[in-house]
Amino acid sequence: MTGTTNSQPVIETRHLSKRFGAVTALDDVNLAVERGEFVAFMGASGSGKTTLLNILTCLDTATSGQVLLDGVDAAGFDEERRRAFRAERIGLVFQQFHLIPFLSALENVMLGQYYHSVVDEAAARQVLEHVGLGHRVTHLPSQLSGGEQQRVCIARALVNEPPLIFADEPTGNLDEENERLVLDLLRELHGQGRTIVMVTHNPELGRFADRIIRLHHGRVVDENMVPA
Repeated sequence: MTGTTNSQPVIETRHLSKRFGAVTALDDVNLAVERGEFVAFMGASGSGKTTLLNILTCLDTATSGQVLLDGVDAAGFDEERRRAFRAERIGLVFQQFHLIPFLSALENVMLGQYYHSVVDEAAARQVLEHVGLGHRVTHLPSQLSGGEQQRVCIARALVNEPPLIFADEPTGNLDEENERLVLDLLRELHGQGRTIVMVTHNPELGRFADRIIRLHHGRVVDENMVPA
């Protein structure tokens, strides 16, 4: 993005609100995420976490207020610009894996490249090896465990080397062992300088972040640094 400086927050919202008819999902949300932070959005079901994530990742738009991404107001993006921003700047990891069932692990990762620019099979293989799945590249999602499927999702999110990683309940469908593997991968990415924003209702996951931002009924009610 042009016209940015490293001193700017990578994400900033100003008086952000989102309404669905008579329902207010987000109400005057003001927050900032600094470059290289690992931030957890926490709150009960219905608190507005996922709505906020959808707006920050350009999957949805605000009713009012501003969303500044690298200093650029995303409210001015048309659909093509939102799609391009997601492809170039954002990696998305969901609780539901959203893998194409008839594509192999390698092909699912390469699909992420297709929406970005050009397909590079060698790079896709490399990122699968990085998440420990170099031996599973030809397997279909149905032939992979839940933890392996989530790691394919992380590989797909990483293949275009985005500076921003958003993870929505990334371990919600995993057992304890695979939860640890996924969290270790997120911490490794954070250590490489990427900005991580994780949505979770689980306080055990929240402690892996640098800072917790709590939402309640669509409003930010608390922001705390996580003790080292």
